[in-house]
Amino acid sequence: MSDPVIELTPDEEPGARKSFWGHLNDLRQAIIRSAIAIGIALIACLLMADKIVALLEYPLKHIDMFEKPKPTVSFQIGSTQFGPYVVSRDQFAGLPPGAAPQAVFQIGTATIGTEQVATLKLLPPSTEPANSLKVRLHNFGPAEGFFIAFHVALYGALAASAPFWIYFLGGFIMPALNLRERNLLFPWVGWSVTLFFTGVLLTYFFLLPVALRAAVEYSDLLGFEGYDWRAEDYISFVTHFVFGMGLGFQFPIVVLFLVKLGILSHKDLAKYRRHVCVLSFILGAVLTTPEVITQIAMAVPLYLLYEICIWVAWYWDWKKRRAAAKSAA
Repeated sequence: MSDPVIELTPDEEPGARKSFWGHLNDLRQAIIRSAIAIGIALIACLLMADKIVALLEYPLKHIDMFEKPKPTVSFQIGSTQFGPYVVSRDQFAGLPPGAAPQAVFQIGTATIGTEQVATLKLLPPSTEPANSLKVRLHNFGPAEGFFIAFHVALYGALAASAPFWIYFLGGFIMPALNLRERNLLFPWVGWSVTLFFTGVLLTYFFLLPVALRAAVEYSDLLGFEGYDWRAEDYISFVTHFVFGMGLGFQFPIVVLFLVKLGILSHKDLAKYRRHVCVLSFILGAVLTTPEVITQIAMAVPLYLLYEICIWVAWYWDWKKRRAAAKSAA
């Protein structure tokens, strides 16, 4: 029995016709090449796991970005630091000058006669940004460090090798499309990538510090001290939230694609506003962590993007009606 033959579009060259098994072999090669690219990136990211972890800790270090700085003092014994503690000049007269000094005192001892007395030495100001709220990450098991390194390396490998595996898989898909389909596909892919990175950057620089600060404040409200977190839980929270927001920002692409196909119109989109509001919270629960703050932080931008989709769909419909009126005239 001869191999089944897949018919190609008329604008392709006759010599490009391949059997079913030929296309299957191309897909296998694309997957293997993508897996190799991800594997190489995974090894590289494992060697740089500490730098990736430091990158993921950036939102935690800027947890006070929207809070007015307050005077604080910290106490250092050896390599261990306690604080910072919020104080006033009435409570701690040894504060350096300035509106909101971040003073670090080294605790030591000195001998006066036969007595040992404690001493406080003011250390030079740190070059790090002032942050009155310090959340500390901890490992509570011997293997947790290895799991965290592999976890962050896997996400880093998928992101770093994305140009390669997208190129390999795209090389398999593109020959099946004719010229018109390719011209239609590229703008949609471009907008999809733009929205994905918009969601990731918005979350990383703005939403994550807000959500992390809200988590600490809510723990304080319940009467718990929420300044010591498990490192594995924090890494999982950040990666799920960041990538979940990136995927969630693909929602307008799906909606506008349905509009282009004629399945929905701007009137239909306006009609289903309330339904989409509920759907935004459902997507927030599915694509991010099972925690209310992140779900709200994701649902609000998604709904705002839906409102933008309504105006874009109305603009497309207006252009179509104007073009039809001109052609009729």
